[in-house]
Amino acid sequence: MTTALPESAAALVARASTPEFTAWRRNIVRLGGCTNPIHLVGAATVYDTTTGAALLSYGSDVYGGRLLTACGNRRATVCPACSGLYRADIYHLVRAGLVGGKEVPEAVGGHPRVFATLTAPGFGPVHTRREQEGGRVRPCRPRRAGECCPHGRPAGCRERHPVDDLRLGEPLCPRCYDYAGAVLWHAFAGRLWHRFGLELRREVARRAGVPRTEFGEVARLSYAKVAEYQRRGLVHFHAVIRLDGPDGPDSTPPGWATVPLLVDAVRSVVGRVCLTAPGADVVGPRVLRFGSQVDVRPVTSHERGAGERRSGSAAAVAGYIAKYATKGAESAGAVDGRIHDAREMVTLPVRAHVLRMIGTCWWLGGLPEFAPLGLRRWAHMLGYGGHFSSKSRRYSTTLTALRQARADHRAEQQRASLGLAGPTVTVGQWRYAGRGYSPEAALLAASVRAGGALHGA
Repeated sequence: MTTALPESAAALVARASTPEFTAWRRNIVRLGGCTNPIHLVGAATVYDTTTGAALLSYGSDVYGGRLLTACGNRRATVCPACSGLYRADIYHLVRAGLVGGKEVPEAVGGHPRVFATLTAPGFGPVHTRREQEGGRVRPCRPRRAGECCPHGRPAGCRERHPVDDLRLGEPLCPRCYDYAGAVLWHAFAGRLWHRFGLELRREVARRAGVPRTEFGEVARLSYAKVAEYQRRGLVHFHAVIRLDGPDGPDSTPPGWATVPLLVDAVRSVVGRVCLTAPGADVVGPRVLRFGSQVDVRPVTSHERGAGERRSGSAAAVAGYIAKYATKGAESAGAVDGRIHDAREMVTLPVRAHVLRMIGTCWWLGGLPEFAPLGLRRWAHMLGYGGHFSSKSRRYSTTLTALRQARADHRAEQQRASLGLAGPTVTVGQWRYAGRGYSPEAALLAASVRAGGALHGA
C-alpha cells in the first residue's frame, strides 16, 4: 500500500532533483524562516575599488529566477523570524544605553536612570486578575451583594479569574464603559508622552535650582520606551529614563543629578500632565491624563552576576522592553491589518469589547471634529497611532547603525568565502517582483523556522 505525498512535499521532492536546487534552497534557508519574503529580479556586479576590475557577477537567475529578501516585519504574529531579529536589535539598543557598548561609553552605567511604567486611566470597571505576594488570587472586584450599576448590571465580581479567562479585560457593564474617552485617550497617548517629557525637564530643573533656559547647558534627559497593550485594550508605556551631562552619554552628569531626584520628579510630573480632548460638543468635555498607577524603580548595577536577570537589572529591563517591541494590538485581541470598510467589522474575529472600541473609532473618525486624528485609519489599533518603540536622539546607538554593522559583517564574510581580497563595492539593479512562497518553498521555510535557524545562516 502506498501513501500519496501532499502536494507541497511532492513539489519539494521534484525541486530537489533539479540542478539549481542547492542555490534555490540556500535562497530560502538564509532568510531564517521569514513567512512572507520579498521577491527581487535583477543582477549585481562586485568591483575592486582599487583597480576597477569586475570580480564577480550574479543575478536572480542563479536563485531560480528570483532573489528573496526578508520582509522585515517587527510583529511576532506576522513574521516570527523577522520580529526575532528586531527584538534582538531593540535589546542591544536599550542595553547599550544602560551599560555602554555599540559606541556608547561604559561610563553611562554610572548615570542616574530609572525604569518607569506609565499607565492609562480607568474608563470603567473591567474584569481583572489580582494576585497577592504569595501567589494567592484575590476576588476580581468584591462589592456588596445586590449592588448594581445604573443599568442594572452587578457592580462587582467575586470570582477569582484564571489566567486564561476570556472575560479578563471585559467591562462589567459595557453601557457604563466610556468607549469614546478610551479611544480619544489612545489618540492622544503619544502627545501625552511628549508633554510628559517636556514637563519632566522643567521639574528636574526646578528641583536642581537650575533656570529652565539653562538646563540644556548642564544636563540632558534621554529615554527609550515601548508601548504595551493591556487586556482591556489600552496601552501603557514602559520607559528607561536617564539623566546625562549636556552632551548626552559622553558627558558626566552634574553632581545634583541623583536617582532619588529623578524618581521623585517622574512621580510628580505624571499626575500633572494633561490635555483637553476635542469634540466636547459631541462626546462631552474630557481632560486626558495618565492613570494613577505609576511604577518608578531604579535600574540596578550593570555588572553581570548571579542577579543579572532580576527585575530592575540592565539586562532584565532591556529584555522587557524588547519583548513588547514586537507586539501590537493583537495581544489585546485586535487584528493585524487595517480596516478599510465598516462592513469588515461584521466578520472580525474579535471579542465584544474590542469590537466596541473599533466601532467607536469608526464612528468618531467619521465626524469632522475628530477628522485630524485619523481614527478610522487606526481603528485596528483601537485608536492608538503612535510609535510602539522609540527613543530620544542621544540615548544610545540607532537601529540603522546596528543593521549597517550586521550588513557589513555579512559582506565581509561573503568576501572571505569567495576569496576576494581588498576593498570592493557592489553595484546592482533590482526591481520588485512579488512576495510570498510557492508551496514547496513554504514547506522548506516552515522546517527552517522549526529548526531555529537565524537570518543569514
